Amino acid sequence: MVVVGGGPGGMVLGYLLARAGVRTTVLESHGDFAREFRGDSLHPYTLELFDQLGLADDLLALAHHPARSFRFHTPHGPLTVADYAKVRSRFPYVALMPQSRFLTFLAERAAELPAFDLRTHTRVIDLLRDDAGAVTGVRHRGGEVEARLVVATDGRFSAVRKLADLPAANLGATTDLLWFRLPRLPTDPPDADVDLYFGRDHYLGLLGGTDTWQVGYSLPKGGYQATRAAGLEPIRASVAQQIPWLADRVPALTDFAQTTLLSVDISRVDRWHRPGLLLLGDAAHVISPVGGNGILMAVQDAVAAANRLVPALTSGTLDETVLATIQADREPAIRQVQAQQVRIEQRTARARDRGKPITPPRFLRVVTAIPGVRARAARANAYGPNPPRLTV
Repeated sequence: MVVVGGGPGGMVLGYLLARAGVRTTVLESHGDFAREFRGDSLHPYTLELFDQLGLADDLLALAHHPARSFRFHTPHGPLTVADYAKVRSRFPYVALMPQSRFLTFLAERAAELPAFDLRTHTRVIDLLRDDAGAVTGVRHRGGEVEARLVVATDGRFSAVRKLADLPAANLGATTDLLWFRLPRLPTDPPDADVDLYFGRDHYLGLLGGTDTWQVGYSLPKGGYQATRAAGLEPIRASVAQQIPWLADRVPALTDFAQTTLLSVDISRVDRWHRPGLLLLGDAAHVISPVGGNGILMAVQDAVAAANRLVPALTSGTLDETVLATIQADREPAIRQVQAQQVRIEQRTARARDRGKPITPPRFLRVVTAIPGVRARAARANAYGPNPPRLTV
């Protein structure tokens, strides 16, 4: 087995396969995981999976911030839309942990498995094929790796997807996000966890961390150059106005080099497989940052794939029917999550085009006041639709 891409989906799949005795090589183009990621959310589903694997306690011994609620801040006041403390789990929160820390931990634990091999600085440049056109491995700049199956988990700009001629259809993202970090102080509001602040032209996303806040500033799709030309002052002013308790730290944002542009995308490949090849995670379906579901969906893809691949690989019955079944297992959940994200994108675009404040629907305040609604919303976000359970 070869897994291309050492992100959450690829590393979890590599660990699960190697744990079951399937010899697996993960190829990662970077030298390590010490770089900036935008996805830092480990949902209760993921923490429960790691508990099942005997890894949760050691993982959560690493520095993280337990987010117990998801709130909207509107002109009419704050609104708690999901209360994770009401989720019936050993882990009633979303653990906000730098993805680099999570991946490094997983790589270290996977290295203890005899069947696992992680190769860094390994960029795939071509696919190996047999005379019938089936994928039989990959070619990288240092050589070739043959495999019974290649799984691409190499992200939204997947090189393997392009090499396999499996195009992704754009579903209609209308927003980009500019991310930056500001210092966290002991005097900051203790109930600030995962928050969205809605303004007239922009919304701000706030993610808690152990020593910093991660702030996302929304832009119209393709609006980065205009934002950069306007300078940092409008961004600083927006943060100071919408999140007043962060105003004293806004001067720390002095250069666009401190920011990272996330071009929001919502897209999906029609067919996730070819003979000898399977796409998973963002390589198959790009999830927007709304709801922080990217890591969750990738991890669930890995679990669903492992459930099917381990029996097929160990019995020698792996064929494209198995790969099609994996897509069938996961695609309904992905479609549901993406449909909700597209609706949010369309609502944001309509408000922006009409010059109206970007706000959530008014009925949401009434609905979330109904007992149990916030708990159900938290559970839906904590586990996603039809979450797969590990069976291998």
